Amino acid sequence: MTTAAPTPALPHTVTVQPSGRSFEAQPGETILAAAIRAGVGLPYGCKDGACGSCKCKMLEGTVVHGTHQDKALSTDEEAAGWVLTCCGVAQTPVVLESRQVTDESAFPIKKLPVRVSTLQRRSADVMQLQLQLPAADTFRYHAGQYVEFVLRDGARRAYSMANAPHTQAQAPGIELHIRHMPGGRFTDHVFGAMKEKEILRIEGPFGGFYLREDSDKPIVLLASGTGFAPIKAIIEHLRHKGISRPTHFYWGGRRPADLYLDDWVREQAAHMPQLHYVPVVSDAQPEDAWNGRTGFVHQAVLDDFADLSGHQVYACGAPIVVDSARSAYTTQRGLPSEEFYADAFTSEADKHPQ
Repeated sequence: MTTAAPTPALPHTVTVQPSGRSFEAQPGETILAAAIRAGVGLPYGCKDGACGSCKCKMLEGTVVHGTHQDKALSTDEEAAGWVLTCCGVAQTPVVLESRQVTDESAFPIKKLPVRVSTLQRRSADVMQLQLQLPAADTFRYHAGQYVEFVLRDGARRAYSMANAPHTQAQAPGIELHIRHMPGGRFTDHVFGAMKEKEILRIEGPFGGFYLREDSDKPIVLLASGTGFAPIKAIIEHLRHKGISRPTHFYWGGRRPADLYLDDWVREQAAHMPQLHYVPVVSDAQPEDAWNGRTGFVHQAVLDDFADLSGHQVYACGAPIVVDSARSAYTTQRGLPSEEFYADAFTSEADKHPQ
């Protein structure tokens, strides 16, 4: 008696509306991985089911989710047809709704060796890292995107590039701002044993967080802590391209020292009449002699804007800041949800809570 060979699993087509772009997802492959492989620019952040940046509405089809956090996708949201593309695997042909898909958004993803050229402490817990790229290679990215360090055991750590792409013309390299997470395997090394000329491996660019230049809407930039890194790249890009859209930048920290490149921002604003800078400190102490804005940085925007319906918002930093801003601006200030672009900085502790 012979038994028939099992039918091999087949790929499923994923279509994204309203753009109509489609791609094939292989059996067991997440929708996001398939989109990246196909050069389709879906929104995403952590790629690990923790931040919710990749959440899309499913119009047709069936998706099974891998491990993810409830705050990224709740049971009720899943029942209502929302999916996380970073951990969702198509079981049938799928149709998604995402207005962030663009043809030009996906530059080739490369693995590259980089050399540490400089390490500079910007505050007690922030290191500015300059990495030299191979001179013979071209690394293209959008201001706001990130790279991942590939560690020896295959573990990865993601950091946003703090310099705009045009700076590559002077010297191929990228700037990163790394906050020390005590006990963190990678950041302990950065703040301890790392030396200039050390060789590391990176892969990128990744992420859907970058300036949408096809819009003329006024811009609100929002950052907490080292969420400033991709915002810095966007500000450099705005200045380099001569983009004159009104831009308000709100940067929040617990203490003034957390605004570790405050002088740099003020210098840019002096040359960019369209850039308005609002630093915000949440836990100022008497010895800080702080006379600026206080409170939560996302609240400062609410205090200043009665209506955000005609704006774009780019928010980056701690997940609590990004989530609070998204909720408040869309429900209280009329911001269209598709005009809120975000990159929540999820640490390894955020991704894998005890």
